[in-house]
Parts: sequence; structure tokens; C-alpha cells
Amino acid sequence: MPHVSVLNTDVHYKLDGQGPGLVLVHGIGGDADKVFGNVVDHFSPTRTVVRPNFSGSGRTSDDGSPLTLDLVAEQVTGATQAAVTGPVDLLGFSLGAVAAAAVAASHPELVRRLVLVGGWAHSSSPRDQYYFQTFRKLLDTDRELFKRFATLTGFSRAALDSFGHQGLAQSLADAWPPPGIGRQIDLAQVDVRPLLPAVTAPTLVIGFTDDAMIPIEGSRQLHAAIRGSQLVEVREQGHMDWFADPAGLVKLTREFLDAD
Repeated sequence: MPHVSVLNTDVHYKLDGQGPGLVLVHGIGGDADKVFGNVVDHFSPTRTVVRPNFSGSGRTSDDGSPLTLDLVAEQVTGATQAAVTGPVDLLGFSLGAVAAAAVAASHPELVRRLVLVGGWAHSSSPRDQYYFQTFRKLLDTDRELFKRFATLTGFSRAALDSFGHQGLAQSLADAWPPPGIGRQIDLAQVDVRPLLPAVTAPTLVIGFTDDAMIPIEGSRQLHAAIRGSQLVEVREQGHMDWFADPAGLVKLTREFLDAD
């Protein structure tokens, strides 16, 4: 796995395929493989796919200090510039969408088109603050309950039922979450509204109407703040439903990236 030094961190990333650059940024508790491992093959025949692991995930290492959005955005930027010649298309999921928006705002020359999936503009509402505080408290006190809560809020009811009893038991037995997830949860309480007017790349915002983890309002906020952006609301899906079958997300992304 290649790596690059960025602001005293060693950022590891995965690199596949050939062609114009497409950068995929994971969210809280994810990594290059867990989030996008089943997406790469859809794009690598015609794209150079870059999957950076920001601090707290994969083999990326740093001094363990609290994360900042500036640091994560620069880690994504550094991996992108080390891997491919820009401009690139940039897709971020969840916290990765927040980071991707920050990259597009601070490095407009680097981003050709931007796709924000299940993201948010700020997490200052009482509900969002309560959610992320609960998320962190569960992580610190009982990791099994944390995993149950993440599963129940991350997937729709239909997706959970489709997993069956055995699938849910296997999920609970998985080694996830990674040790660095607490720092990522703390970073989730962020406000990028001041940055969004600086995003000039054509932008597609994708939200999920049954998302109990990051409610659809987050995507609507991004859409309202990014001039000229498009919003697609995927009905009856939760935050992570697409992990099991990314075909719908891939189709939306490909249509947007290939548009004239």
C-alpha cells in the first residue's frame, strides 16, 4: 500500500486501475477496503481509483492528537496529489463527504467534479449533538452496545431484516470498530457551512430518506449551500444500505461524472 507524509502523518492509500483520477473517501470507522472494496471494480477499468485512509483508519499513523477537519482534508489532498495528476473527481461518504467538501473548497483546482454521499453541513442541532455524544459514550463504555447502536441506526429496517439472524450475529462478531474511531466521532461535531460557498466544482449530493444516522436534512443543507449543486434523495434506504449492493450508487455517480 503506497503512502505519503502529510503534516507529520503517514497517510496510506490504495491505488487501482488506470485513467483519470477518482478519489473515494471513507467515513467514521471505515477504511479504504471496508467502505469501497466492493466499489473499486466498477470504476478501475477506466479510472485510477485512489482510496486514502485518513487518521484513525487503516495503516495511516500519526501522534494520536485530536483530529481536525483541516488535517483530514490535507491528508486526502496529499494522497490525491501523490497518486495522480489532477484535476480529479472526488467522492466522499459520511464524514468523508464533509472532508471532500472541505478539499473542494480549499483546493478548487484539484477537483473536477464532487459527489457527497450521506454527508452534512453542520452537526450543531440538538439532535445531532445528542446522537454523536451518545455514540461516543457507548464506544467508551460498552463496545458491543456501540456496535448494536451503529447497526440499528446505520441500516434501514429492510436491510437489517435481509441480513437475517445469522448475518446480524456475524456483524456483531466482526473485529470492527478500529482503535481510532473515537477521534473520528469527535471530529464529526463540525460545521463546514463557512466553506461551502467556496465550492465551485459541479456537485452531486446524494442523501437517503430512511437514514437514522445522518438524517436526509444533512444532504439538503449541503445542496442548499453549494451553488448549482444537484440533489438526489434515495428513498427507503439507510445510511449504509448501499454497502451490500453499491449498484445504485455507482450508477448515479457514473452518470454524473460522465455528464457533459
